Amino acid sequence: MKNTVRSYGFTLIELLIVIALLGALAVGLLATIDPFEQLKKGRDTSMRNTVSEFYNANLRYFSTKSQFPWPTATTLSAAPVFSQLGAYVTALVNNGELKNRFIDLAGTGNLEKILVTSNGIDQVAVCFQPESKGFQADPATIYDNAGGTTVANCKSGTAGAAGTSCFFCVQ
Repeated sequence: MKNTVRSYGFTLIELLIVIALLGALAVGLLATIDPFEQLKKGRDTSMRNTVSEFYNANLRYFSTKSQFPWPTATTLSAAPVFSQLGAYVTALVNNGELKNRFIDLAGTGNLEKILVTSNGIDQVAVCFQPESKGFQADPATIYDNAGGTTVANCKSGTAGAAGTSCFFCVQ
């Protein structure tokens, strides 16, 4: 009589190989997705929406009052929204052009990153500096911090450029 032992499981080596393969796939997936880049892209999308909302509120205010919330003779040059323009944001809120909780919803930290430039008469540019690679390569990310001249070395214009001084502007 022959004694045979039957095994119905996996060996330790087989399990280690499968775990190693799953680990390699997980590392490859994380490298592809890049969660930190996704977070930056989300923050940039939020900033773009806030910039557009603030810009449009100024245009609506201008169309009803024939001037911007700041005095006509005031020239703004890359002024941060929260620290230097807080009273004008309040005027836009009081006039109904911005939501009552605009400052709370946008966050004071985000509003401090938004720069506004205006000649005080009929032009306004609202800008922010994007963090994500996707927004840095956006065709609208070609301006200086005042929304004026285009910057030559932006990622959107030159492949592989640093783009450290390039801003996304609505004007």
